[in-house]
Amino acid sequence: MGRIVVISTGGTIASRWQGSGFAAEAHGREVMATAAVPEGVTVEVVDLFSVNSPRLTTAHQLTLLRTVHEVLADPGVDGVVVTHGTDTLEESAFFVDLHHDDPRPVVFTGAQLPLDSEDGDGPRNLHDALLTAARCRDLGVLIAFDGKLHAARGTVKTHTLDADAFADPSGTRLGTIGFGKVSVLRRPERPAALPLPAAPAGAPPRVDMVTHHTDGDPLLLNAAVGAGARGIVLVATGAGNATPEVVAAVAEATARGVLVALTTRVPAGPVAQIYTHGGAVDLVAAGAVPTGTLRAGQARVAVLAALLAEPGPADTAERVRLLRHALGDAVPAADLAKV
Repeated sequence: MGRIVVISTGGTIASRWQGSGFAAEAHGREVMATAAVPEGVTVEVVDLFSVNSPRLTTAHQLTLLRTVHEVLADPGVDGVVVTHGTDTLEESAFFVDLHHDDPRPVVFTGAQLPLDSEDGDGPRNLHDALLTAARCRDLGVLIAFDGKLHAARGTVKTHTLDADAFADPSGTRLGTIGFGKVSVLRRPERPAALPLPAAPAGAPPRVDMVTHHTDGDPLLLNAAVGAGARGIVLVATGAGNATPEVVAAVAEATARGVLVALTTRVPAGPVAQIYTHGGAVDLVAAGAVPTGTLRAGQARVAVLAALLAEPGPADTAERVRLLRHALGDAVPAADLAKV
């Protein structure tokens, strides 16, 4: 069926007891040894790093992205599986998806229970990811978890502990995995891939998230700008609403060239320009870019990708264009080729 490369990055699927809690420790071959390999599949393992996923940085994600591209440069590879911690899996998977233009799949998976658990979910998830990587094409980056197949875009962790941990709260899953079959129910809509970003000359661009709430004020948003943030995700209430004071801070930030994305803390549904007096109507007028149904973590990744893709001198209009493209807004392929 295929030659699959497994890239191991750590997470619960590679975790063992450390005396006071669990932490990623096992190498990829140890993780791979727990899973049944589908018939006809051959596996190669790349040990990239082994960390708990809350510790991941942009530098880690850039390394992962480049490793995926290096692996797929070999035409003999049929697909890639990435084992990853569940806490930030949605961010890494979307980051890779934004730059993925190969028909061969990249399938992320992980576990909610550690490596040595007798009833652990890692072995099944890894088997399903291998099966998916060997059989699917032209679906972009995928997440295989608990017998379900999800598109990277829009899929988030929806439960802290349950085995059924991932879903797109505003959409439907791509398919199911079971009985040796991958059943694809729909195909995701994806924008043209962004070019592979060059290694940043210095530190990667800082992108912060600020959540609005009752009594919320611009203090933390202004602090992010003061700390050098080149991008900010405003996690607003409702369909994307805050206060006039926050609107003023957003207008000041965007005037300084900071890329501001507008999402919501509500689990499902799109950002919508309905309310004024500090609502999304005013925030968008102040320069914030609404993120549709993408939630905070993936909205931040979209901002980061837009900043990394920006060519040459700072250009606010170009940054916004790239962000809208990453969010799925239509951008002609000829224009994207100019990046």
